[in-house]
Amino acid sequence: MLRISGLRTGYGDVPILHGLDLEIEEGMIGAVVGANGAGKTTTMRAIAGILPAWQGEIHVAGERIDGLAPQKRVEAGVILVPEGRRLFPSMSVRENLELGSLHPRARSARAGTLEQVFEIFPRLRERENQRAGTLSGGEQQMCAIGRGLMGLPRVLMLDEPSLGLAPIVVETIFDVVRRIRAEGVTVLMVEQNVRHALALSDRAWVLEHGRIEIEGAGDEMLADERVRRAYLGM
Repeated sequence: MLRISGLRTGYGDVPILHGLDLEIEEGMIGAVVGANGAGKTTTMRAIAGILPAWQGEIHVAGERIDGLAPQKRVEAGVILVPEGRRLFPSMSVRENLELGSLHPRARSARAGTLEQVFEIFPRLRERENQRAGTLSGGEQQMCAIGRGLMGLPRVLMLDEPSLGLAPIVVETIFDVVRRIRAEGVTVLMVEQNVRHALALSDRAWVLEHGRIEIEGAGDEMLADERVRRAYLGM
């Protein structure tokens, strides 16, 4: 579903990613983990088109997208739920959700998709007319993921979905990720909770200094001594 080959990019003239290679199959959960500054969020922004690729290729379902504008990548089904949620605080929950379905394919299915989002997140139905800025952190994360789902993603990218949330809310969010995967959506996430991320993922990559240093199945990575020492405190 998603294939990245030789991706190089950065900010200004400062390179961050140095020839990144990554591939995830349809219907899988993939996790990119690593220390702060390793290039995890940069990877997500490059896939979404927020950062241009200096070199390399990005394919989704066999279609090359690295030359497309961000909104065209959204239409192709590549949707990023950014770190920090980035909701419009003065707008209602429903209005924030509907903003995720502006492109023609999603707009035509808006009513049905909105109902599906409310089924996944019953709390959002209860808060439908409430201003997004008054929601709890967990509810805001639900709204941000729901907004992403409104765009009918083929690849849903989640940047730090558990950041700042209570443990019980984190479990709820990860249960939702499993449900999204079960419905056929490919999920790629960056996650600071390495143990949870690896336990959840079908495929995982450890990113260090803009390069993939370790990759494998999530359960294999949990047992890898290098990962255990560096990221799990063992």
